[in-house]
Amino acid sequence: MPSEPQPIGFVPVGAEHYPLLRAWLDLPHMREWWGDTDDELGVIRDMVEGRDTTRPFLIAIGGEPIGYIQVWFVGHHQNATWISDHPWLAELPADAVGVDISIGDPGRLSKGIGSAALAAFIQQLREDGHETIIIDPLIRNERAVRAYTKVGFRPIPHLLGRTGDTLIMQFDKENTEQ
Repeated sequence: MPSEPQPIGFVPVGAEHYPLLRAWLDLPHMREWWGDTDDELGVIRDMVEGRDTTRPFLIAIGGEPIGYIQVWFVGHHQNATWISDHPWLAELPADAVGVDISIGDPGRLSKGIGSAALAAFIQQLREDGHETIIIDPLIRNERAVRAYTKVGFRPIPHLLGRTGDTLIMQFDKENTEQ
């Protein structure tokens, strides 16, 4: 008899999670897409300690942490510093939110868990009243682009070819593949 799928949950990141995040950020599949481990942990500390408005979470299945997800607020990044490096930010609604996700446990890659976690997180964001939800993978991260497409993200047409090596995608509730 098949076992019931375990629920996906989101646990706010706290200081007690830094060692786990460090271990994940040091893994090859994470280092490929994230920056220097110490720099990334510094940014996450800023979030946890309130110096950055981005909200970080661990993805948990049956209470076991398996990945990381965060939500950031586009309007908080629509300033000269951010727009000078990412001009596309100025073309998004100020009330939009962005999501970043990574599966930390390499044994959980390519099993549909990231897509399921992202779908659950998007549902939660929509229930919280967020209408415009974006995600911004590197174009060459084909695994991520496939997963995000499966959940319902589509490239924003007017930004195609104008965002360097990043693909700006927006959630479209009418076009999910699940």
